[in-house]
Amino acid sequence: MSRPCGFTLLEILLVLVLLAVASVAVIGTLPTSASDVAKQQARSFFQRIQLLNEEALLSGKEFGLRVDEKKSRYTLMQLGDKGWEELTLNDIPAVTELSDGVVMQFDLGSSAWQDKDRLFDPNESLFDDDKFAEEKSEKKLPAPQVLITSSGEITAFTLALHLPRQGVNDGWRIIARENGAIAILAPGERDEQAKS
Repeated sequence: MSRPCGFTLLEILLVLVLLAVASVAVIGTLPTSASDVAKQQARSFFQRIQLLNEEALLSGKEFGLRVDEKKSRYTLMQLGDKGWEELTLNDIPAVTELSDGVVMQFDLGSSAWQDKDRLFDPNESLFDDDKFAEEKSEKKLPAPQVLITSSGEITAFTLALHLPRQGVNDGWRIIARENGAIAILAPGERDEQAKS
C-alpha cells in the first residue's frame, strides 16, 4: 500500500494565512507617500528631543542639537569632559540624515529676541582665539545651536519638515519653548500657545 505524496489542504491554508499576516505587517510599516515620510521623520525627531530633555533632567547632563539645513541632517550631542561630543545613548543615533525629498527649515529662538536686539555678533567669538590655539589642533564638533539643560530648559526653536513643493505651514513642525515644552504640529495645525 503506497502513501500519496503532497500537502494536505489544511497545511496549504496554514501557509497562506501566515504569508498574509506577514505581508500585512510589512506593508503596514512602509510609508505610503512622501508626506508620510515627512511625518515619520518629524515624529522621530520629536521623540528624540523629548527623550533627551527627560534624560537631561534625570541624569543631570547637558545635551545639544546642531541642525544643518543644507545637508538635511541633524546631530545630537552631549557635553563631556573635553567639550561637545556626539551623543552616545544606546537607542538614539548621533547623526541623522533626512530622507530624500524632505526639506528642513530651522528657526532658532522665539520672537522675544530678534537679531537687532543682540548684544554680540553671533558669528564672532567672545574669547581670545589665539589663547586657545593649541587646543584647536584636535578636530572638535561645532557648538550646538540648541541647548537642552539639566534644569529643564531648552533653547527655543522651530523645525519644519516638509516636501519641496510645500510651504512651512503645510509641513510638520516641531516647536520647543524655553520652559522645556516641546510640541509637534501637523500640517495646517495652528500653534495655540503662540496666541496667548
